[in-house]
Amino acid sequence: MYDSIHHYAPSQLCGKFDFWPSRAYTLGVIMKPTESGIVNEFKELVRYRYLLSQLVVRDIKVRYKNSVLGFVWSLANPLLQVATMTIVIKYVMRLDIPNYSAYLLVAYLPWMFFQMALLDSSQVVLAHRDLLRKVYFPREVLPASVVLANLIHYVLALVVFFAYLLFYKFFLHGASIRLTVLWLPVLMAIQTALIIGLSFFISCLNVFYEDVKYLLTVLLNVFFYLTPVMYPAELVAAKLNSPLLYKLYLLLPMNALVDAYRKTLLPPITGLTIRDTPIQGLPLDYTVLAAAAAICVIIAIAGYAFFNARKWVFAERV
Repeated sequence: MYDSIHHYAPSQLCGKFDFWPSRAYTLGVIMKPTESGIVNEFKELVRYRYLLSQLVVRDIKVRYKNSVLGFVWSLANPLLQVATMTIVIKYVMRLDIPNYSAYLLVAYLPWMFFQMALLDSSQVVLAHRDLLRKVYFPREVLPASVVLANLIHYVLALVVFFAYLLFYKFFLHGASIRLTVLWLPVLMAIQTALIIGLSFFISCLNVFYEDVKYLLTVLLNVFFYLTPVMYPAELVAAKLNSPLLYKLYLLLPMNALVDAYRKTLLPPITGLTIRDTPIQGLPLDYTVLAAAAAICVIIAIAGYAFFNARKWVFAERV
């Protein structure tokens, strides 16, 4: 059932890696399971949940090591970007879009979660090459840890976003928080499934082809402008002038998710005209969102299977 890889006393192992769950080892042998199958692999991952949590904690600590402001730096970039884009759109291009900063921020934060998690996952296996060569553990812990670490950053950023909404509501008469905010955990779960599936693909492929991380950067820059972050999805609907093409556009998971975040957390867009194109606010299409959610789950399962089929050769390739 098991193939031996390396022999360590438990005290030696815990001394080498202080994040390792020492209570999980009563034998002096590190084992690699020979059983295959996605269900067995997932059970093995659950057994190593302590390691996963410790890697998440370590990632967060390392990111803010020797930093005075800490988490503030994670918010500085998106807030500065949103402020810059708001100034350009409203005061340079003279597009009068009410509450534009709120509509932009609610879409930009999930995009940043998507972008940063994928970029971090592209390097995570190579960054732990020494660990891969010495001990057994489920390799999928590595990309999962960076996704969860970025999810924590995203949750903290959302706290700041809601504080911003409250300030805007009471002092600047801006958008209020809606009851549909209860959809937020569902949207976050769908997006996390998408990201973790893509992270499995990316982290695995980058072990064999390091061009992947460069290609990823280019593709993320392209898809940022194809995703309705800086503009409402209704603008695409007006330009396409085809309900079928618009539905196909929303079947790209991030398009559907960004649109859903905007429509569940903020009031609908009304009376807006952009470059002589009247924008008619559209309700959230739950059928399309459900289809996009199904695609995200399929990507998560496919990515997990793809990663697991190749993970045991990582030590040889890094």
